Amino acid sequence: IASIFSFATCGGFKGKTEIQVTCPSSTDNKTVTATFGYPFRLNEASFQTPQGVNVCQIDWKRHVLIGDYSSSAQFYVTFAVFVFLYCIAALLLYVGYMNLYRDSRKLPMAIFGFLNMILWGGNAWFVYKETSLHSPSNTSTSHSQGVVSPPSVM
Repeated sequence: IASIFSFATCGGFKGKTEIQVTCPSSTDNKTVTATFGYPFRLNEASFQTPQGVNVCQIDWKRHVLIGDYSSSAQFYVTFAVFVFLYCIAALLLYVGYMNLYRDSRKLPMAIFGFLNMILWGGNAWFVYKETSLHSPSNTSTSHSQGVVSPPSVM
């Protein structure tokens, strides 16, 4: 159930970020939106203006979000799918072939013992890559996320 929840929520996630823009020539605020989703290639998510509205005479499609988190997200979803398939195979073996499973002591060790070890190794690798053990984070000096440069008209 946890693996289904994992790949369903991550694989089907969609989000958006909005900024309010006030042009020097007008007093009203306009909203510019960038939508993103799985696999979280934020550097491909450009800002969009509302249909038929020109905000400050700027081509907002040239301004994109910062970051590409697709490798982590794809690894997470792929790993969740493999865990789900492993659970289905284990369930079929335990329920469907219970007599074969009880008669042979090496079968559970060779198909599911080593496979379980591989899945735990993949899980440990994911935790290693997503924590500060892999590389110390220095985001405050390297770049400021989510900052869009002001339009050149101002």
